[in-house]
Amino acid sequence: MNTEPLAAGAPAKVASKSVGVDFAAIYRKYGTILIFVGICILASLLSPTFLTEANLTNVLRQVVVVSLLACGVTFIIILGHIDVSLGSVLALCGVIAASVMSMTGSITLAVVAGVAVGIATGIINGFVITFFRIPSFIMTLAMTTVARGAVLLYTGGSPVTGLGDFKVIGQGSLGPVPISVLILAVFVVISWILLNKTKFGRYVYAVGGNERAARASGINPDSIIVKAFIFNGILCAVAGIVLMSRINSGQPAGGVGYEFDAITAVVVGGTSLMGGTGTITGTIIGAMIIGVINNILNLMNVSSYWQQIIKGLIIAVAVILDVWTKSARSKKKA
Repeated sequence: MNTEPLAAGAPAKVASKSVGVDFAAIYRKYGTILIFVGICILASLLSPTFLTEANLTNVLRQVVVVSLLACGVTFIIILGHIDVSLGSVLALCGVIAASVMSMTGSITLAVVAGVAVGIATGIINGFVITFFRIPSFIMTLAMTTVARGAVLLYTGGSPVTGLGDFKVIGQGSLGPVPISVLILAVFVVISWILLNKTKFGRYVYAVGGNERAARASGINPDSIIVKAFIFNGILCAVAGIVLMSRINSGQPAGGVGYEFDAITAVVVGGTSLMGGTGTITGTIIGAMIIGVINNILNLMNVSSYWQQIIKGLIIAVAVILDVWTKSARSKKKA
């Protein structure tokens, strides 16, 4: 039996570990869910309209586009990169799909055309970033201008109309469930499987956590980054198709600001802007939080200018909490 006296201060240290509450760990595990529940409760108290079936269905429809974008950019942010071209690529893909629908009357051809454009933008972004070692922010900022300019040039600034049955994607329902929500559910499952059950997903975390170490272990980070941008481009295209279908026209000015809502949803959902951590589940909860906040602000007739300020503050708080939890984890390990 060890009878050596304890060092000074040791009892206090043991006691603090046994009775202390690790708030950082609690936030990492349950913070997003608690915030979502709290916001829903607050929204129901502020507006009796919030919990009505019509309003909740409307929230689900509205959150689909942002959630699709958020699922794609989750992979990019986990890799330690960023994509600020989401809104412009969404508009380009959606308008191309609407245009093909207007010319051919085929929903299948319209979807294929839109997705093909999304894949092309993803390849361009990923290739330029990895081959020329250009920061992803700069490259996707350039893509923002190019994509928006391209869609305005293609349409002459005028909306594409005469879409026929195209609206069924964004406005139709299967029973009580909107088709757009079913589309989102499919891509959420695909995203979750890719990130959690495949080699590609493991490599995304590895590259985002430490690219040099990943390269030393035999992983090709450039290939993973390009593939992530391609998948992100596909989801941008699907989001664009859903949005243009919902408004039943190809709007070249559509999607403005959607990239900020998507990135906010990802960050609020617990994905670190520093890379290496994040989940699809957290992203979807984050998107729901943003959707509920947008909805309650609209129900309360809050100015769009104030809404922008509030969203900016949400991003700042989410990043501060991310830094705080990482710092607390590092201190605990030390």
